[in-house]
Amino acid sequence: MVQIGYKLSSEDTHPLNLVKYAEKVEGAGFSFAMISDHYHPWVNKQDQSPFVWSTLGGISQVTKNLNIGTAVTCPTIRVHPAIIAQAAATTASMIPGRFMLGVGSGENLNEHILGDHWPPAPIRIEMLEEAVNIIRRLWQGDIHNFKGKYYTIENTRIYTLPSKLPPILMSADGELAAETAGRIGDGLITPGIRKNLVKIFKRTGGEGKPCYAEASVCWADDEDYAKKLTYEYWPILANKNGLNWEIPTPKFFEELAKMTDPETLTQEIVCGNDPQRHIDEIKRFVKAGYNHVFIH
Repeated sequence: MVQIGYKLSSEDTHPLNLVKYAEKVEGAGFSFAMISDHYHPWVNKQDQSPFVWSTLGGISQVTKNLNIGTAVTCPTIRVHPAIIAQAAATTASMIPGRFMLGVGSGENLNEHILGDHWPPAPIRIEMLEEAVNIIRRLWQGDIHNFKGKYYTIENTRIYTLPSKLPPILMSADGELAAETAGRIGDGLITPGIRKNLVKIFKRTGGEGKPCYAEASVCWADDEDYAKKLTYEYWPILANKNGLNWEIPTPKFFEELAKMTDPETLTQEIVCGNDPQRHIDEIKRFVKAGYNHVFIH
C-alpha cells in the first residue's frame, strides 16, 4: 500500500509557515512529510532557506501523528556527522517514533560555503558512508573514538537519545549511491522516478525496505498560471545528469534557467487542477516500485 506525503519546501517558505503547513498536512490526512535542508535556495526567486533543525523543533510542537523526515541532510562537509548525529537524536526525542533522518551526498550550492573543496560524486558517497557509520556509532550511547579516512571523533558521547532510534534513509541519483543505500540505508529516497535505482537498491540489500520519491507538481485553477509558477520558482527541475549537484550559486542556476525552454520543462511536470492527472502521476511512481510518494 502506498503512503502519500507532502514536501515542506524550505527553499521557498518561511519557517513559521513550514510549521503551520506541517500542522495542516497532518490534519489533511497525509501520513508523512519531508523537509529540505538547505543553506541557499536554488534561485533567488524562492527567497528562503531557514535552518531545518530549528524548524523541526517548531513542527514537533504542532503535530502528533505525522511522520517527519529530512529530504535530505548532507552530514559530510558543511556540518560534521557528529553534529548531525546530535541534531537528529534531539529531534527524534522531540518527535518520538515519528522522525526519519534522510541523508545524501549534498549539493555544491550548500556545501561549499565554508570554502571547502567540492569533491567528485564517488568521493562524496564514500564520505557519506563514513559519516553514516559515525552517526550510528554515536547513537549507541557511551563514549566513542574514531579516526577514519575523512572524519575523527574523540571522547564523544551523545547524552540525549530517543527511546527509538530513527531510520536513516539515503538519497540516490546514481547507481553507486543506490548500491550504497542498499547496503547501509534503512530506505531509499530519489528525486523523481528512478526505476533503475530502485532495482539496484533492492538487489544490494534494500529488498523489503521503504522506497521514497519526490513527485513535483503544480496545482492551480489555471494551467497556464501553474506552468508560469513552475518555471519561475523551480526551473531546476529541467536540469539533468546531476547538474543540480554541481552548480555553486543561485545566480548560476538563474543563468541556466534562461537557456531552459519553459514549455519543455512543464511538459514533464503535472500542472493544473485536473485531479485525475495528479492521481495518474502518483500511480506512475507506484508502478516504478515506490511505496512512499511525497508531493512537492
